[in-house]
Amino acid sequence: MRKLTLVVLVIGFLSLPLMAQGVPKVEVFGGYQYVNIGGGNTNGPTSSEGFSGWDAAVTGKFSKHLGVEGDFGGAYATISGVSFKVYTYTGGPVVFADAGRIKPFVHALFGGIHLSGSESGASISWNGYTAMAGGGVDVKVNPVIGVRLIQADWLYYNFSSTSVSGVSVPGFNGSNNVRVATGIVLRF
Repeated sequence: MRKLTLVVLVIGFLSLPLMAQGVPKVEVFGGYQYVNIGGGNTNGPTSSEGFSGWDAAVTGKFSKHLGVEGDFGGAYATISGVSFKVYTYTGGPVVFADAGRIKPFVHALFGGIHLSGSESGASISWNGYTAMAGGGVDVKVNPVIGVRLIQADWLYYNFSSTSVSGVSVPGFNGSNNVRVATGIVLRF
């Protein structure tokens, strides 16, 4: 997490010279996220579970309406005494509409997901792939600062089968999932 914070800060400071230009070229988002892993997923959770955490994103803009986004998130929950951590790292295209102070957007993000669980000193971790599609609404407070009122994404994940301490564990995937985020947007 320290590395991620450092990368976001370095990108932000390196982007300061772009502030003099009319259209912001880089946006940095940081805020709270809630992830709901829905029930009924193949070999996965059978009931709905909620995770709380953080979300951060960096968006490079090619034009007033098109850009590319890198999104990183962490979500945490304790379920039946097991402490779970879910991290996502995704990227993809983003399309903006500009309506004065209001800026709606849609994006499609693809990448990886890391799941770990621990209880009483024993832990396992698993890597898979993920896809997210959704969008949100930003409101401009001033030329540099905005508020992301809401971001809502459909979330798909897939984990391949693995072996833990010689025991075969089947793979699982799920598409009954949603992520909601809100926070601050800095424009450079």
